[in-house]
Amino acid sequence: MTAGVTIRTVHDVASLAAVADHFSDVWQTPRTAPPYPAEVLHSLVHAGGAVHAAYDGQRLAGASVAVLGADRSTYSLVAAAERGLGHTLKLAQRDWALGLGARTMRWTFDPLVGRNARFNLVKLGAAGTEYLVDFYGPMADGVNDGDESDRLTVTWELGAPTASYDAGPRGPVTATAPDGDPLARRDERHLWCRVPEDVVKLRAADPALALRWRYAVREVLLTAFADGFRATGMSRDGWYTLTRTEGAA
Repeated sequence: MTAGVTIRTVHDVASLAAVADHFSDVWQTPRTAPPYPAEVLHSLVHAGGAVHAAYDGQRLAGASVAVLGADRSTYSLVAAAERGLGHTLKLAQRDWALGLGARTMRWTFDPLVGRNARFNLVKLGAAGTEYLVDFYGPMADGVNDGDESDRLTVTWELGAPTASYDAGPRGPVTATAPDGDPLARRDERHLWCRVPEDVVKLRAADPALALRWRYAVREVLLTAFADGFRATGMSRDGWYTLTRTEGAA
């Protein structure tokens, strides 16, 4: 637990409204049109889900939403926290899920956002298990507007020790990125794919170039998942590691 920070599940209307406002601020939407309205959050809690809120003193500094799934699984709909609090928030979600007897938690994230990939795959030890093309369709928030909403599903084995493969890329270049440098490399068991340094800034400065990156990475990752790979690591300089699963051809 970070000093001065507390995590708790929230159920009352006022606290859920504050969480809805927090998500509006993160995704740069008007507070009158939040991505997750308070009434929706209230319904999810009533249905057995959990809204966790992180407080730095009395100030709301992060929140997450998770629901129950089938076969002892849970699904995290959304999580957003100030720097340094995301791990604490995610561990609170894990404790909640384990308390219900869950074995796994799944969620999605933008595969071009390297810092989120590193958090999910390296710090938490989850694995990328599915590539979803334009998952949400067009998004009109201040972060994703003008792009296609591809997402990578990650699966977190809640009772397993944290493990990830984080070696640098090796092998011959198999694809070239929009910036002219290598996009993908491959050896017998691993494949590496690079993402832009900061896709959010790139999308704001040059949407057309950001979209070219989207299509290039999509092609590599879709092929890799079809060939039996899963995402198991992300380097500090923006290279995914994908590892072939046992038994894949």
